Amino acid sequence: MNTKNRILLAAAPFALAGIVLAGCTATTATSAASATTETAATVQDVDATLTAEQVLADNEDATTVDAEEAGASGSTITLDGDTATVDGDGVTVEGSTVTITAGGTYAIIGSLDGAVVVDAPEDAVVAITLDDASITNAAGSALSILSADDVAIVLADGSANSLSDASSYADDAEANAALYSDADLTISGDGSLTVHGNGNDGITSKDDLKILSGTLTVTAADDGLRGKDSLTIEGGRIAVTAGGDGLTSDQDADATRGYLWVSGGEIAVTSTGDGLSVATDLVVTGGGISVSSGGGSAQSPSEDVSSKALKGGVYVVVEGGTIDADAADDAVHSNGAVHINAGALTLATGDDGIHADTALFIDGGETDITRSYEGLESAQITIDAGTVFVTASDDGLNASSGSGESMQDSGEMITINGGDVTVDAEGDGFDSNGSATMTGGSLTVWGPTGDGNGAIDVNGTFDVSGGTLLAAGSAGMAMAPTTDSAQGWVFASASGSAGSTVQIVSDGTVVAEYTAVKAFATVVYSGAGIVSGGSYDVVVDGTTTTVTAGEGGTSGMGGQPGGGQGGGMPGGSAPSRGAQGDGDES
Repeated sequence: MNTKNRILLAAAPFALAGIVLAGCTATTATSAASATTETAATVQDVDATLTAEQVLADNEDATTVDAEEAGASGSTITLDGDTATVDGDGVTVEGSTVTITAGGTYAIIGSLDGAVVVDAPEDAVVAITLDDASITNAAGSALSILSADDVAIVLADGSANSLSDASSYADDAEANAALYSDADLTISGDGSLTVHGNGNDGITSKDDLKILSGTLTVTAADDGLRGKDSLTIEGGRIAVTAGGDGLTSDQDADATRGYLWVSGGEIAVTSTGDGLSVATDLVVTGGGISVSSGGGSAQSPSEDVSSKALKGGVYVVVEGGTIDADAADDAVHSNGAVHINAGALTLATGDDGIHADTALFIDGGETDITRSYEGLESAQITIDAGTVFVTASDDGLNASSGSGESMQDSGEMITINGGDVTVDAEGDGFDSNGSATMTGGSLTVWGPTGDGNGAIDVNGTFDVSGGTLLAAGSAGMAMAPTTDSAQGWVFASASGSAGSTVQIVSDGTVVAEYTAVKAFATVVYSGAGIVSGGSYDVVVDGTTTTVTAGEGGTSGMGGQPGGGQGGGMPGGSAPSRGAQGDGDES
């Protein structure tokens, strides 16, 4: 077993240890520090640059149950109404209850109004093949594994199987899902399984739950798929409709457990609660994930129920696959760190597109936030590579610790080293309650159109030493990079509307050209070749404004008049709309 490593790597510039920041936002929030009470992992000590392999290496390996381990020979159980017949050993039948009492291989066919129970020795390996089997139990679980070491369920090729349980359970019921396992459970095969979890969960394993293949359709009163120690999905087609969370792993007493890893398969989740939710790490390296949580982005986040699409207690790492999320609450959320390295994410949300309490690191992939209250939010935001599009009704990029009301630099940071970032915001486009730096890449900010916010709003310093920056927004809180930035910049009071052509001209040569996506009253541009003190023309639809590089707007500390007061509130952004009570920024 590995020991979960939450020790901060001192050499990692994107890690943040024991963060306690007095951010300049009016939001009242649950901090990352207080969130540690919900998990054995220490969410302050996270390194957002860790890869999926590194994060998974610090987790206990999930168990894969090979059906062949149970042996080649076996018994056949034929279900018949309210009873069953058995050809072979290791099975008892008492009324409508069929009990498997020994390790081995078992084939189940037919229909039963009753229950199938596995009560084998604790060291037993049991393999069950469902071959057009249907089990309905109005009094409890349809298929419950109460005692065994490892269990494999194989869906026979071409078979259609179903499980349906009771409409309610006693609070102290041991088995409380349509398919319940107290042992490691692996599901495979090329058949289908329809599960109705009428009283609680659809499929629950108190240990590891692994899906290798098959077609699973799960409807649950509460959680759809739950692997308490871990949930791993390598393949198959999975459709979940859940009154609680769609997919979850909730072991919070051991930092090496309580994780979810998706490496393949096609997953569709509709949930009242979170779509995918884990106590520790949520890792996606492949497959396709589609989530609608809490009624989707047209809804406001609930104060009572967490309805995020993807939520991790410590890490969320995306290194492949596709994610299409429509969430009432955050689309991607971590109480610790988020790392986006690859894959394609299309996110719509009623709150934050991507939120990390401690650090957010993007160094690849394609992220398209089509609807959000705030697009990217974390105490530390770093973008090294990848393509990012953000549409936000409030701030586009927001470096905030989630508490405090100071207008001064409170330690947060946005760092742009590469990538292609485009923001369309109605609040502050690029907002740091601390400082910001840009060394490379491309950053284009459109908006806001109202004077209560600014395209750039940085409380501390905003140094630009490379890359290409365009920020076109309103005039009321117009701000430029720091005066002594290594790369020159120009600021112009020049207005236009959606569709206007914006050109930056040096000695008659157009060095940059943009087509506006919304109305604007000021333009900030920084790019290679812009020299402080030089004369440049900012041309909007043929109308020229001549400016001197390094002059105009507000630069420096955001407490100065006209700068750094995001969201139209003293010293910060408008309040986040996240739900309370699950360790997020709220």
